[in-house]
Amino acid sequence: QVQLVESGGGLVQPGGSLRLSCAASGFVFTWYDMNWYRQAPGKERELVATIHPDGSTTEKNPVKGRVTGSRDNASNTVYLQMTNLKSEDTAVYYCQVLQGGRIVWGQGTQVTVSS
Repeated sequence: QVQLVESGGGLVQPGGSLRLSCAASGFVFTWYDMNWYRQAPGKERELVATIHPDGSTTEKNPVKGRVTGSRDNASNTVYLQMTNLKSEDTAVYYCQVLQGGRIVWGQGTQVTVSS
């Protein structure tokens, strides 16, 4: 059973940093791109970054230059380090994988940027 479990969200002040984690199980983690999405209230879910099997990261425009993706293939965990957080980064952040033709989502972790 493919499972993704996010953690690391919370309340942070503008300009602060957070590191999100996503623990994966039930599939060969090293084969797949791992995606981070976010969904703000009243908005569509959007792709934030893709962490490729070799650990390289493709960042999308809303967070470009402010996030670093990484992965630990030994522990089947992918990370999203976010810096210089802004109020508009407030959202639920989701880990996602396209595995075996199926899209699998984690339950999400809330990130709130507020003073």
